[in-house]
Amino acid sequence: MVGIYIGSTSGYSGKNLIAVALGLKLQKEGLKVGYMKPVGAVPRREGDKVGDEDAFFMLEVLGLDSDPALVTPVLVTRDFKVKAFTDGVGDRLQDIKTAYEELSRDVDVMIVAGSGAYVDSGAYCGVEGARVARELGCKTLLIDRYSGELHYDSLLSAQRLLGDQLAGVIFNDVPESYRAEAEDLIGPFLERNGVNVVGVIPSDPVMGAIKVSDLAERLSGKIVSAHLQADRVVENFLIGTMQVENFMTHFRRHKNSAIIVGGDRSDVQLVALEGACPCLILTGNLYPNDIILTRSEVLETPILMVRDDTYTVAKKMESILSSHKLRDTIKVTHGAQLVSSSVDFGRLRKALGI
Repeated sequence: MVGIYIGSTSGYSGKNLIAVALGLKLQKEGLKVGYMKPVGAVPRREGDKVGDEDAFFMLEVLGLDSDPALVTPVLVTRDFKVKAFTDGVGDRLQDIKTAYEELSRDVDVMIVAGSGAYVDSGAYCGVEGARVARELGCKTLLIDRYSGELHYDSLLSAQRLLGDQLAGVIFNDVPESYRAEAEDLIGPFLERNGVNVVGVIPSDPVMGAIKVSDLAERLSGKIVSAHLQADRVVENFLIGTMQVENFMTHFRRHKNSAIIVGGDRSDVQLVALEGACPCLILTGNLYPNDIILTRSEVLETPILMVRDDTYTVAKKMESILSSHKLRDTIKVTHGAQLVSSSVDFGRLRKALGI
């Protein structure tokens, strides 16, 4: 049995994406795959079972019926943190090892998904990713998501810490403008220093997209028109604070962007609606006028009304689009294809010993 720990240099780097793509590919090749997320930060109840939200999703996608309590033996709730910071939570690593032994029976490959950053997340209670992977005897696959640059220092530190236990590194969400640097400069440098770069996944608007209904929930807003189009997908956003003429020029280059605009700017709202934007987000808790509402219904473009000001909503949107979870079937299928075409699975399998 081979154990693979999927970690990352920072949170929201694409660990679920890689876990899904790798799990589905190995299953397709006839291998029996098990899954575990030792530490979960988003508790969720399904019937009489409590587990981690990501873990429930992964079990469903991979068609596994494992006990959620075993899949995620450490659930980080508010009570857990209070106890960890006061009396302590004991040796939770032993709980993880016991659950891993149970889940890994009769499987060919165990995929173990990390939480947060690989080196330090969970250190306060002794379950940081590096320690968990080492204790479970897993080889590690690290995901490094582009965020202005790649985290080559962290990758080198991980290689010095792990040695041969670091099976490989995947660069994720790399924009086209940075791709040459990633492939021709940073990748070869890391290779010379003992880091196997097994894939460069390009930025893809579908992977960062979010449904209007989910956006309403995340922004604590309310959909006030075209409710039947709440499944429409938003890939980006544009702020409509400029003059109409300037906005029109800018808007033409951002067709799949939600428009964030003050509730009193009906001129910009109308231009955005007529330009077929996927969604209008009206700020300041101001209800749209009857003309805007009518056009919204006719054009089937949902309007979302929120309390915050335009600047605050824009900052929230940046955070939401960079951290939105892999959940939709479309994203799973598209993401798996994206990973398959970007990762050298032959090289990765050799490094993992599969």
